[in-house]
Amino acid sequence: MQISFTLNQKKVTADIAPDTLPIDLVRRLGCKSVKRGCETANCGLCTVFLDEKPVLSCSVLAARVQGRSVTTLEGLQEEAAEFGAFIADQGAEQCGFCNPGFIMNALALFRENPYPNEEEIKEYLSGNLCRCSGYEGQLRGILNFLAWKKTKEAAQ
Repeated sequence: MQISFTLNQKKVTADIAPDTLPIDLVRRLGCKSVKRGCETANCGLCTVFLDEKPVLSCSVLAARVQGRSVTTLEGLQEEAAEFGAFIADQGAEQCGFCNPGFIMNALALFRENPYPNEEEIKEYLSGNLCRCSGYEGQLRGILNFLAWKKTKEAAQ
């Protein structure tokens, strides 16, 4: 079957099998930031934005993206770089495998709630798996980013 959709602000058409998952489709189309971590919709590593909302790309069929917009970390480089620097500053990217999904979910959180408190951050990101750092570095990075963002906005 053939589907057409927007991937990172570019129109694409792809031939897919009926059982194709978005994770496999976007990786085939060059978006390697989307990772396969569990195949059971439990780790958050495959998070993409579907029409600007975070979804686990291992948990829906690719046919459902027909006519819709899919955004991966490759499509959010500017937005992600600013925030990602704060994660890296805390050493929270030890192996880096979970970071793309983690950053996608953190960006989704900031879009819903520009200034979440620590408990809201922990709740929102509880579905992200990180085997290396235990989330402390990511949490420090988020809190530092939010403090910097407040300072930056106050100065404008």
